[in-house]
Amino acid sequence: MDLFNYKRRLSSVVQIGNIPLGGTNPIRIQSMANVSTMDTDAAVEQALRMIEAGAEYVRFTAQGEREARNLQNIRKTLYEKGYDTPLIADIHFNPKAADVAALYVEKVRINPGNYVDKTRKFEKTEYTDLTYAAELQKIRDRFVPFLKLCRENNTAIRIGVNHGSLSDRIMSRYGDTPEGMVESCMEFLRLCAENNFEHVVISIKASNTVVMIRTARLLVRTMDAEGMNYPLHLGVTEAGDGEDGRIKSAVGIGTLLSDGIGDTIRVSLSEDPEAEMPVARKLADYISIRENHVPIRAVASPLYNPIRPVRRKSRVVNGIGGDRSPVVVSDRRTCDNADVSGRMSSDNNLKPDWIYTTPENITDSPYIKYIVDAANLHSTETANLYPQTKVYPCFSIHEKDEFIKCDAETKFINLTYGDLDDDMLQLLKTDKQTVVILNSTHINCVGEMRAFMHRLLETECDVPVVLRREYNETDKESLQIKAAADFGALLTDGFGDGIMLYNKCTDETDAKCNTMTLDNYMFGILQAARVRISKTEYISCPGCGRTLFNLQKTIARIKSATSHMPGLKIGIMGCIVNGPGEMADADYGYIGAGRGRISLYKGKECISKNIPEEDAVTRLIELINSRKQ
Repeated sequence: MDLFNYKRRLSSVVQIGNIPLGGTNPIRIQSMANVSTMDTDAAVEQALRMIEAGAEYVRFTAQGEREARNLQNIRKTLYEKGYDTPLIADIHFNPKAADVAALYVEKVRINPGNYVDKTRKFEKTEYTDLTYAAELQKIRDRFVPFLKLCRENNTAIRIGVNHGSLSDRIMSRYGDTPEGMVESCMEFLRLCAENNFEHVVISIKASNTVVMIRTARLLVRTMDAEGMNYPLHLGVTEAGDGEDGRIKSAVGIGTLLSDGIGDTIRVSLSEDPEAEMPVARKLADYISIRENHVPIRAVASPLYNPIRPVRRKSRVVNGIGGDRSPVVVSDRRTCDNADVSGRMSSDNNLKPDWIYTTPENITDSPYIKYIVDAANLHSTETANLYPQTKVYPCFSIHEKDEFIKCDAETKFINLTYGDLDDDMLQLLKTDKQTVVILNSTHINCVGEMRAFMHRLLETECDVPVVLRREYNETDKESLQIKAAADFGALLTDGFGDGIMLYNKCTDETDAKCNTMTLDNYMFGILQAARVRISKTEYISCPGCGRTLFNLQKTIARIKSATSHMPGLKIGIMGCIVNGPGEMADADYGYIGAGRGRISLYKGKECISKNIPEEDAVTRLIELINSRKQ
């Protein structure tokens, strides 16, 4: 892993049907059906929509042997229609279903947390070395014959570990940690290596982007140490829908792709599965264009640990830096006064902390802090016109002499990595009134900004830094994805005391210069990176053939009733497979318990079982309100 120069990790190649994965092959895109696997016609129709949207692999759930057998009919019908896209069976709790599915599809996904280990009960069970070894032997006895079956049928395997669905056995030794997730995976990978079974893909997912990123990095490091180079499938589980789902997915997946990690991706949205492919394709393409970029010369600081990154220590300047939450700076220099004053969120949690603007767009308010380019700012005039307003100058590198002379209580300077010479470093160390606005136009802006931050780390320069990135996107989805991937990689590394997002676009485009929209994106990115919480978070699964209620309508109803509760995390899960474990971070959970039946959770505790679906949202709100009192 090169922190500064993009290069994909070279993995082994796994042949999945007629589409190889890993090695130098392109990053593959996939999705999963959310109709019943027993409904052959509906399954085929949905598979075709996914394929037409760009899916290179299509996954179906197989709860039991009956569903696994019907995959044969789905495969046959697709062949008859002229489609040979590889199919994947998704297996939980039922190794016999995995055996059957291996006869009919190109790849079988199993979850180590429930392949042989008993269903997790969230109980603390003590295992001696002997009983622990006995459980490992059970895995060997069951899994090795499965490998033989897959080899005979040219079927690939995905070892799919999910945060929150680790077995009680793993939890007893490691807890619900990245180390536990990695060990759960490695137990199965070591058996694959011992049996010379090479057609293995790995996924190691979480709904928490920080956990997902750190675990994948730790897994790669662990595999390297044991001489393994299996390809990785990336995804953020239960990312949600809409803007938040896209941003959260791009933060998690985009960060790892920027590291060069990842051979196939799935963006798990609580929407129709065909909506996932354009998002995944935009994300993969955006990172891939960095291949063979102009080299960035930098040295990694030994103070940085990619497995356990901590926030860089900085001094506090006017509320920016230190242990303060990263600030949101709204860049409104090209917007008119109506935009500055009229396009502010009515939600105080989503209002920017600073506004970077021009003098004519300043309003006299004690509640807003303004940044104005020093060349356009005449402090005496501003003080007379706006006595209640705080206005601070921002300098360019070409105004270095004026910057040095300025004695404002707070001042900003726009810099790039190339501006960070020894003289500038010394100036940033000694001038305690300064905040840096870090810019990059490099095609690998993540690598170049990392280089800047590592130089600060290495030289013990504690100046606070606001990350700024400029885009030129004509549709909102592309802007959400690219900005989340770039800022997310830096924020989850512990870098950045604030962010500033700007999009150069015309009013005729879909991504209009609506500053409130850009502000919302920034708050969404900070929340997805787990560095600032400003709104309700929904941990909602994308649904699959196990889901027995209308997931999308339910999510909309729950959002309508709870979106005013910032900081609250609500899990909305289609079934018990991804239920209380997968939503381990959630404060409350809404989980499908059967056809038309819902169970409600507080944390991991089931509060009400088998509630009629028509009453469940009301009961959830009552539960939340009762616990608040």
